[in-house]
Parts: sequence; C-alpha cells; structure tokens
Amino acid sequence: MAAGYAEILRARHAMRLLTGTLVGRMPNATAAIAIVLFVRAEGGTYTLAGALAAVYGVANAIGQPVLGRLVDLRGQPKVQLPAAVLSALAMSLFAFVGTDSPVWAYGAVAAAGLFTPPLEGGLRALWPSVLSREDQVHTAYAMDAIAQEVMFTVGPLLVTVCVSLWSAQAALVVLNVIGVLGALSVVVSKPSREWRSAPREAHWLGALRSPGLLVLLATFLFIGLALGSITVAGVSYGDRNGGDAVYGWMMAALGLGALVGGVVYGARQWSGAPEARLRWLVALLALFYVPLTLVPGPVAMVALTAVAGVFLAPALACAFIVVDRHAPQGTVTEAFSWLVTTFTVGASVGTAVAGPVVEWGGTRWGFTVPAATGALALLVLLATGRVLAAPRTSGRVAAISENDPNRAVEPRFSSGDRA
Repeated sequence: MAAGYAEILRARHAMRLLTGTLVGRMPNATAAIAIVLFVRAEGGTYTLAGALAAVYGVANAIGQPVLGRLVDLRGQPKVQLPAAVLSALAMSLFAFVGTDSPVWAYGAVAAAGLFTPPLEGGLRALWPSVLSREDQVHTAYAMDAIAQEVMFTVGPLLVTVCVSLWSAQAALVVLNVIGVLGALSVVVSKPSREWRSAPREAHWLGALRSPGLLVLLATFLFIGLALGSITVAGVSYGDRNGGDAVYGWMMAALGLGALVGGVVYGARQWSGAPEARLRWLVALLALFYVPLTLVPGPVAMVALTAVAGVFLAPALACAFIVVDRHAPQGTVTEAFSWLVTTFTVGASVGTAVAGPVVEWGGTRWGFTVPAATGALALLVLLATGRVLAAPRTSGRVAAISENDPNRAVEPRFSSGDRA
C-alpha cells in the first residue's frame, strides 16, 4: 500500500508541490476558528464571530472559481502569489483594526476570503505534468484527499498553539504569512511556472458549460450538506452524552475514517469508468450515514461516525478524476475550483439547516439530515447517468484529460499545448 504513495512522492517536484499547497492553504483551513477566537479575544459576541466567519466563507466561495479561471487564462504564478499576498494583507488588516469598526472588519474579512488563492485546484491541474502515468495521477488525487483530512485536523491545533503562545491577533498574522510562503514555494517551482492550460473556447460560462460538471456540482452540494449537518447534530449529541469530549471524539473519528478510506482507495488501481465507480462510492457513503440516526451510546456512536467517514475521501478522489475528464478544454483549474466552492457552500448550508432541525426534533432528527442529503446526492447521479457518461466529442468539452501527455491523441491536446 505504501509503495504506491512512495512512488508518487519520489517523483520530481511532487513532495514540494504537495507540501507547498498544504501550507499555502493553511490560512483557509484555519480561518473560521481563527476568526472566532480573535473576535472572542476582542470582546465581541458569538453572533459577530459567526457572521464574520460566514462572510469569509461566502467570499471564498465566490473568489475560488473566479481566480481559477484567471489561472487558466494567465498561468499560476501571475495569479496565485498576488492573490495570496492580498489575502494575507487583508487578514492582517483585520487583525490590527479589530472589531471596533464593523465596516472595516467585514470588508477586510471579505477581501481575505475573496483573494484566497485556488491552490487546491492548481495542484490537481499540475499532477498530470509531474507524474508519468495515468494511474499515478489517480493515486495522487487520492493522496490529495487524504492530505486534506490531515490539514483540517492539524490546522485548528496550530491555531490554538499560536493563541496560547502569543495571541489570537498573532495567530491570524502568523498563519497568513505561512500561507504566503507556501504559495511562493509552489509558484516558483518549474511545473507551476511552465504549466499552461490548453487553448480554451471563449465562453462566459467557462467550466459550467459542461453538463457532466454540473451533475458533479449538484452531487457534491448535497454531500457537503451532509457533512455540515453532521457537525451540528454531533454537538447536540455531545450535549446529551458526555459533552465536548464526546463531540471531539466523534469529529476525530469522522476524519480518521475518511483518512483510512482514502489510503486504502488510493493504494490500488481501479478498472472501469470512474463515473460508475463514483455512483457506488456515493451509494456507500449515503448508506453509512443512515446508522447515525440510531444515536446509540458514545462508544458505538464514535464507531458509527468513523464508518460514516470511510467513503468520503474515496468519493472526493474519484470526483477529481471525473472533473478532469469532463472539464471543458482550457478550464481545468476553474472546474476544480467550482467543485471546492460547491462542497464548501453545501457544508455551510448544512450547518444552517441542521440547527433548526435539531431544535425542532432533537438529535435523532438532526442525523436524518445527512442520511437524506446523502440519498439525494445518489439520486442526482442515478438520474443523470447518461449525462455524466456521455462522450465528449463536441469540441467544447475535451474527450480526454487536457493535461495528460500519455493520452493526448489529438494535435491540439499535445504536450506542447500544455507546456
């Protein structure tokens, strides 16, 4: 199992790109908790903290596909590094202005979210130019999904360490400076400097003109809803069964399950069309959300939560492959960024939906939200099977990965276009 991942990490530039991207995304992964802790330190209310975190999330959701399109048009260094610097400056402004002036606070947080560089989509666009075989690219997507779970586990810990060592204000500044250094490490690398998106057809919809991509976005909107609702329902369960410690174990188990699932999924080669495999993975993901509605004792609940997370990372890794196959020519970074945005928006909506459901019907009904939204994600895939599997021969949607030189069978998709 380890051999496949080791082979990828031994590839030239791979470790640097993966590490630089994870470090560069640290401000985004820690923004919500860092903002809440800073507002609390400033004497603000939880309402203000939640509102500022929400503004950051909405601005980030808007900025990712916009910046992703600019990356496809202008290249990575010209977009990623300036965006990272602007985002860090905006968050630093928030750290020094504080919450005394709401206009400045909201404006700075919105700018920080809007200019967050699309490093996640950029990395997935780079993998085919770094790795020599298609199966390695697929394994890299799985490793990317695993790394996300690690980052979202380690990130909040880093925030609390910075706050305890210095202050909440210092945490905001330090983490964003670290993020700029991570982005810098990526954009000065040879693959990032030389990467060029394939020639694209001018179209105002960009990546969104692909029906297959729209199906994926709808699917992962509901999966994001499921994940966001679990966090709220988990708080309700913890309040009735042991407090924050139980809630913490549940969230850790969810991440651990996803980590294990991603490792196992990426360790082997899969045959058949990834679109069909994605339906099975989403079906299993939805199926294992259902036992959460049993709300058993804490030990059993932690175990069920771990199982519920197992198929998340594999589903994401498989979705990355499908995005690459269905993104219109010249829009790969934008397409990946749309997937990130949709998943994030879904998670935010999920937290908003689960709250009233828990207040109305209690914890058990709270866990019916991920069960129901997981089923809806599966229904989307089942109802649109022909759309997702349709061959892309229109000239607007590439029939193959635009970045994979091993599959560039048409002259306009050659490795020369990519470099």
